[in-house]
Amino acid sequence: MTSDLSSAPAAPRLAAVRVAAGAVCISFAAVFVKLVPVGPTAAGFYRMLFGGAALLVVLLARRERLRFSAAAFGLAAACGVLFALDIAFWHQSIRYVGPGLATILANFQVFFMAAVGVLFLRERLNWRLVVGILAAFAGLYLVVGVKWGELAATFKWGILLGLVTALCYTSFLLTLRRVRRLPAASRPSAIGTIVVVSFVSAGLLAAFVALRGESFAIPDGGTGALLVAYGLVGQVLGWVLISSGVPGMEASRLGLLLLLQPSLAFVWDMSFFGRPTTALDIVGVGVALAAIYLGTTARRPGGNAAP
Repeated sequence: MTSDLSSAPAAPRLAAVRVAAGAVCISFAAVFVKLVPVGPTAAGFYRMLFGGAALLVVLLARRERLRFSAAAFGLAAACGVLFALDIAFWHQSIRYVGPGLATILANFQVFFMAAVGVLFLRERLNWRLVVGILAAFAGLYLVVGVKWGELAATFKWGILLGLVTALCYTSFLLTLRRVRRLPAASRPSAIGTIVVVSFVSAGLLAAFVALRGESFAIPDGGTGALLVAYGLVGQVLGWVLISSGVPGMEASRLGLLLLLQPSLAFVWDMSFFGRPTTALDIVGVGVALAAIYLGTTARRPGGNAAP
């Protein structure tokens, strides 16, 4: 998840290093979810709570204002609701299908964004998007469709939840864009916006934890350390690194570097959790990642790359 934390472009090489480092950080997010012995929704709650607290410290250290208009607060709160849904669905998908596939599915938001552009913003489909969309679902078919009848019901639910995650993330990005396009005098800084998003998400996820009957208990110090690390790495460090590098990157290189996140998440899934992977799976994942790249780097009529 990226934002415009820095409006001044960094030098191209430094920007690339920042984006790559941020993508590597975020690639471990799903690993933390898999490792912590707490419920998936509780893990999301602690990510948003600890990450939001850390970002608030950064905000205060930089002496940035947290004042904004009622409209800006309403939109930022809506972002928080949407991101809470994103986290809840994604974490459950991770538990059902593993960190790698769940993260790849979440990155299908690129194609939902394209659909919004065509249906509501009068944008035209270009060949990169068309090929990307077809390739994405061809890759997904190679990974899960060929053996669909052999998959457990929970695994099938995990696929669906991963795609719902992508839809929620698309809604979050569109709403966040509206916040950032408000007049500067009426909205907080980018970090201030994400502080609001984090705490609103934490509150809603806390309600979800209670409704699902999960426990807020942190069983031991090691689990607590993992949850703090998850908040700092997934919600703070990765975010700041990528966002500070984005203004200095061209779309094609940015899209390629951001593929480190789902690619490495799949590698970690195989390396750390022994995910059984066939040659057909590798081909399917490669096709899906190439499709995400095409969707990410597709040029819009106005000359902008897809978000």
